[in-house]
Amino acid sequence: MRRFRLVGFLSSVLLAAGAALTGAATAQAAQPAAADGYVALGDSYSSGVGAGSYISSSGDCKRSTKAHPYLWAAAHSPSTFDFTACSGARTGDVLAGQLGPLNSATGLVSISIGGNDAGFADVMTTCVLQSDSSCLSRIATAEAYVDSTLPGKLDGVYSAIRSKAPNAHVVVIGYPRFYKLGTTCLGLSETKRKAINNASDHLDTVIAQRVAAHGFTFGDVRTTFTGHELCSGSAWLHSVNWLNIGESYHPTAAGQSGGYLPVLNGAA
Repeated sequence: MRRFRLVGFLSSVLLAAGAALTGAATAQAAQPAAADGYVALGDSYSSGVGAGSYISSSGDCKRSTKAHPYLWAAAHSPSTFDFTACSGARTGDVLAGQLGPLNSATGLVSISIGGNDAGFADVMTTCVLQSDSSCLSRIATAEAYVDSTLPGKLDGVYSAIRSKAPNAHVVVIGYPRFYKLGTTCLGLSETKRKAINNASDHLDTVIAQRVAAHGFTFGDVRTTFTGHELCSGSAWLHSVNWLNIGESYHPTAAGQSGGYLPVLNGAA
């Protein structure tokens, strides 16, 4: 009798061990693949307007093979790369049309957004064509919007990204200062240039605050662009271009590779 009990006991142990091993193997096999896809969202500073070499299929979004997301993907070979950034995009455009590729396998998301919501193009048009006082007044209106309305719009975008890509590391990249101050420079007055730089700093500060609140990483390009602003003699930004107005005040190819890419490399 004891022999049968012993055999039964050993059989139970072996069955339990086999079940445990099988369960472990099944659990291991069921583990999801590593999240290492890359999705690049945002506006023209991410799509690469001003850098040239636009991808024909991107149409008016003007996605460039010299834009920092494309350069990062070429260097790091993520398992998937989806480039949905688009010229002129606002926060609502990101929510409506750019988030489709995000999923649990997305490991990295980069985005620049907020400048168009704040009326960047209209600010620059006003400052180029009108008086110092008109420029300062338009900037004040933009800054009031950045303080009162933009934070909620950024929160909506950032929350949607986290919801759709729960495993992703999210890098939100800011905007450069546009002008080197205290130097002789044709075009805008020193008063306008200083006000535009201050407005860019203000926008970056608000974006960085919302980024921190969501646990994302803020990529500050102001350091890498230092010495390469307009009026520096070695600009990585286009000045006003009347023949191609859309490229005005956007990074050149050198600005994408030398100003933006190192920041994404350091933050990713």
